[in-house]
Amino acid sequence: MGKLTILALRIVLAVVFAGTLFLEAVMVPLLAADLTEAGPGGDAVLVPVIVLVVLGIIAAQVILVCVWRLVTMARRGTVFSTAAFRYVDIVIGAVAAGAVLLFALGAVLAPGEGVAPGIVLLIGGLGVAIAGVALIVLVLRALLVQAVARDAEAAHLRTELDEVI
Repeated sequence: MGKLTILALRIVLAVVFAGTLFLEAVMVPLLAADLTEAGPGGDAVLVPVIVLVVLGIIAAQVILVCVWRLVTMARRGTVFSTAAFRYVDIVIGAVAAGAVLLFALGAVLAPGEGVAPGIVLLIGGLGVAIAGVALIVLVLRALLVQAVARDAEAAHLRTELDEVI
């Protein structure tokens, strides 16, 4: 990757991470206040919704940190190593956790008349889409495994060729 691409990606990651901190510090308390004022239906879902939202934000932050580390590895030319698997595995787990959290949010909001069924359906659809992202990253991990194996094989063949020469 070029230096400009890495710089642009890091700027985007930093801005999104700052946005998640803003969500945790400002928007989650405002959401809690809105749910408290919503009446009896809001009080019933207050704690589960806030917990699910905060856990979702944390999952997003974990993904951002891991992508930052992978970008650093790409800049150094070490992304095609077994050390990258740890970060990719964490990303897969965090994305899958995000999908589960969305399904749980839909389940919390589904009973009663407080939320329209279409909104719950949209949350479920978004959960399916996020689960699809986890599967895509899993496929990309398999490609990384192949690339690491090819890189190791190429290094071994270079060593043998150097010995012959």
